[in-house]
Amino acid sequence: MLTIKRVPTVVSNYQDHEETASENSEAGCGSNCLGNCSLSVSKLPLYQITKDKVDLTEEASGEEPRMSFLHDLLLGQWEDRMNRGLFRYDVTSCETKIIPGEYGFIAQLNEGRHLKKRLTEFRIDQVLQSFDENKFNFTKIGQEEMLFRLDDSKSPSVVAINVSPIEYGHVLLIPRVLDCLPQRIDHESFLLALYVAKEAADPFFRLGYNSLGAFATINHLHFQAYYLPLPFPVEKAPTSRIVTVKGHQDTEVIISQLLNYPVRGLVFEVGKSLRDLSDAVASSCICLQDNNIPFNVLISDCGRRIILFPQEILLL
Repeated sequence: MLTIKRVPTVVSNYQDHEETASENSEAGCGSNCLGNCSLSVSKLPLYQITKDKVDLTEEASGEEPRMSFLHDLLLGQWEDRMNRGLFRYDVTSCETKIIPGEYGFIAQLNEGRHLKKRLTEFRIDQVLQSFDENKFNFTKIGQEEMLFRLDDSKSPSVVAINVSPIEYGHVLLIPRVLDCLPQRIDHESFLLALYVAKEAADPFFRLGYNSLGAFATINHLHFQAYYLPLPFPVEKAPTSRIVTVKGHQDTEVIISQLLNYPVRGLVFEVGKSLRDLSDAVASSCICLQDNNIPFNVLISDCGRRIILFPQEILLL
């Protein structure tokens, strides 16, 4: 298995300092945080994810995807934050190239991200750890770093910028942000990530998940997402079918293994039901994390194809 080294980075401009909050403010606590006291009175835009349609048949027809409002909203808000100088560096100026060779790996010279390392605040030998409100979490980020929310509940799922981006449009999807969920997969949150991938309707928009022990540096449930107008080498790798699993909606989820690739991985695909695909992958992730096995997930092809990479913990 691939061994993982820690590369902690700063994802929010509020990670390096604590803000003081004034009491009895009419606009929340008076701070710029995303806590219960402030989110209820914030003017964060609302984008309602369509959850009643989980059929992937239309998208699999080969027709050109329709223009997605979510796509335009995300990139418009992201570029607004870039113009306001909220990122730690200009990722669009980073040099990117395809490395010649069998796999065609994509390399990026991102000196800003490398130089903004910070110490990891939790143990890296345990995949599941309790949420600690005293350590940095996403309720402490500034409201200006938030792009929009995905529901109007008391603890909404939100999309925020990653201030140390690795590509254009790099954002964080934070499910039920005020519930302060630790970094662990559950069925509901994973399905939300697939809804976002489907609704963005852009094959160059991918979502990913890193468990603790496999690159995650914040123990607060979140997914990473960004645009890259190139296919990832792993998306082109050959596969071999292992098993076909029946879903709840009488659909089949095909599980394959990567072939002739430097790391091992499982590929999950389904022809129709997004929920069945989500359940199959989430159940696999839950099995891994319950057995203290770190892992990474790549959600590609507008949510129709998911690659799961089991890892092993490397203590340095």
